[in-house]
Amino acid sequence: MFYEKTVLSNGLTVITEPVDSVRSVALGIWYRVGSRDESPTQLGLTHFMEHMMFKGTEKRSVLDISMAFDAMGAELNAFTSKEYTCYYVRVLDEKLESAFEILSDMVTSSVFSKEAILSEREVVIEEIARYEDTPDEHIGDVFSEAFFPSVQLGRPIIGTRELVGSYEHADCESFFNTHYHAANASVVASGHIDHKKLVALCERFLTSMPHGTVNSRGAVDEQNRQHLATLTRPLEQAHLLIGMPGIPLGHDDRFVGAILNTILGGPMSSRLFQEVREKRGLAYAVYATTSAFMNAAQFSVYAGTRPSNLGEVLNIIYTEFLKMAEDGVSTEELERGKEYRIGNTVLANEVTPARMVSIGSCQVNGLDILSLDEVIEHYRAVTCADVKRVAAEILLAKPTVSVISPLEEAEVAELIPA
Repeated sequence: MFYEKTVLSNGLTVITEPVDSVRSVALGIWYRVGSRDESPTQLGLTHFMEHMMFKGTEKRSVLDISMAFDAMGAELNAFTSKEYTCYYVRVLDEKLESAFEILSDMVTSSVFSKEAILSEREVVIEEIARYEDTPDEHIGDVFSEAFFPSVQLGRPIIGTRELVGSYEHADCESFFNTHYHAANASVVASGHIDHKKLVALCERFLTSMPHGTVNSRGAVDEQNRQHLATLTRPLEQAHLLIGMPGIPLGHDDRFVGAILNTILGGPMSSRLFQEVREKRGLAYAVYATTSAFMNAAQFSVYAGTRPSNLGEVLNIIYTEFLKMAEDGVSTEELERGKEYRIGNTVLANEVTPARMVSIGSCQVNGLDILSLDEVIEHYRAVTCADVKRVAAEILLAKPTVSVISPLEEAEVAELIPA
């Protein structure tokens, strides 16, 4: 086993992966709570809580926290997804205890003061405004809301101006008491670390966390999926996201799906990059991706092109979907796709933050934690028949098309191939 795992008496899970060749530790405190766990009146609250955890505790002000980590030369940050939140630090091994004590204080004793809430509301509202002014990012939310119109997976992680602007101390405290407890949490570290020492730190600083219960991940209803969603904006480009149900987290076919993504819309040799950009010059950015969740997933292709070229780009994408589903891939493409995925995976795993995130995301989602060699074996085992089978399962489904452009919805609808 390349990692060690301990579950404390209060339900907190501790995982370490030793990397003796470095002098640092990448450590994350993970919670199985994301925007998926919000009610309709709590949109963006998980992300808002991420911000508020940095805004002062019973013992420290926001400036105290910042100065302490700066004095250690540490990297401190956090991120929120639709299914989990992670608060992490990267620090020299000799500073771990001090860093861990402060990070633990932040995630257990934040005070959510009125003054901090009032100022941070404005910060997040500015973040929303910046996001909405970046259409190649905002298109993802337009797509997701059409893809999952009746479930929280379709709602934006960042929330809405109206709801974010209404959050008070009581909202933060209630959400914290509901989700931020030991059974819903994991501490994951990769780097120059001793497992027993980290367990001792967790027992010292995190045993006050109540046990609680693990957030459930039920089935996702995709029957109400919409097939067209547009926003009309005065832009120079049309931003397109087109996709259909993909391969959920933990599914046996996820390695096949990753290679399919690579061959269809990954690096410069991929089919869509060649057809859309290299041969015709219709887009600067075009790529395929999968957003995978527990019990659900979105496979999608993004392209940014001039509005006058939108119909041609759509036709090319539809054609490539059909060709891959019906004809599959060549042995040469498959081998190139495998080596690309393996190479990228190995390179990513040469830095401890990426290793910590890989292990942590698997742990918090209840998935098997695979070694690098096991991942490589799974990629090596993929066959041309596997790719063709998965391509047919995904790419022949009726897609959801989302567009942000100067065009009206009726104009976009006329451009979609039958």
